[in-house]
Amino acid sequence: MTTARTLLLSTAVALLTAVSAPAFAVDNAPATARYQQVTDSYSFPLGDLRITALSDGTVPQDLYKLLIGTSHAHTDDLLDKEFLANPVEASINAFLIQDGTRTILVDTGSGDLFGPGNGGKLLDSLSGVGVKAGDVTDILITHIHTDHTGGLVRNGRPAFPNATVHVGAPDLKFFLDPSNAQKTGYADQYFDEAAKTIGVYEKLGKVKTFGDGDTILPGIATSLHPGHTPGSAFFTVTSKGRSMTFIGDVIHVAAVQFPDPNVTIVYDVKPRDAASARKETFSDFAARRELVAAPHLPFPGIGYIRAEGPGSFSWHPVEYRNRASQ
Repeated sequence: MTTARTLLLSTAVALLTAVSAPAFAVDNAPATARYQQVTDSYSFPLGDLRITALSDGTVPQDLYKLLIGTSHAHTDDLLDKEFLANPVEASINAFLIQDGTRTILVDTGSGDLFGPGNGGKLLDSLSGVGVKAGDVTDILITHIHTDHTGGLVRNGRPAFPNATVHVGAPDLKFFLDPSNAQKTGYADQYFDEAAKTIGVYEKLGKVKTFGDGDTILPGIATSLHPGHTPGSAFFTVTSKGRSMTFIGDVIHVAAVQFPDPNVTIVYDVKPRDAASARKETFSDFAARRELVAAPHLPFPGIGYIRAEGPGSFSWHPVEYRNRASQ
């Protein structure tokens, strides 16, 4: 990997970990004019399961610096069709699965690693649905990146003291070996933060790895889709003939990467493989009309993918309900 590539990765990491307010924030605006949400969640049944989307907050992203395989003009055109403009706000979503016995988290958000005001709202969102950190029995990690594992720790200690962490074996091997930074040119920060998050649980013997196609918990099967990271994983959850799949970072920017899935992002370890995984899995989900959940699509990040022609797709959020019903 070239030095330029390494510098671009470092710049992208800096963009997400900056603690200053987004450039478009107005510091002297009255509180009533600011974007400010209460703890956010959205729950619905899936067979005998209760699924809840949880917001860890949002962060601004400068797509001109992050996206690969597109021009500024092409990016702007796709954003404009969705009434958006660069920079765009990326959701950081986590998901809760409850079956009456286990309390399972899919990803943990960024925790404190992005600085004040950027993420770090997961524990509050959990509290809003009556779940304490100590209640969580299992954590499913789609991949080892800061905005998915940062919430594992608080002040250097496990934030979920009773949980077993499940992660794809290739990811654990890759990110807990800091020599892979020099071997691949992937930014050192990813490896440092892996050691400070999932590494804490690994030292305590609380990490279980899985391979492609493993069933890790009752009704939860895995599949590996390397590209974004070596062990990027999907989790397919099934109950009473209904299913949904948690797809991790196979998609980052809905307005751009659904209509043009060849566009990649600097966070991808192998961008070409990431694009191939996106096109293949999107085609499959669209054909099967599978319900999917994604960490960076606008909250709650749950919905369906539709094919719009050769190599192009669209996103359709799940129907919103706010009433006592099944």
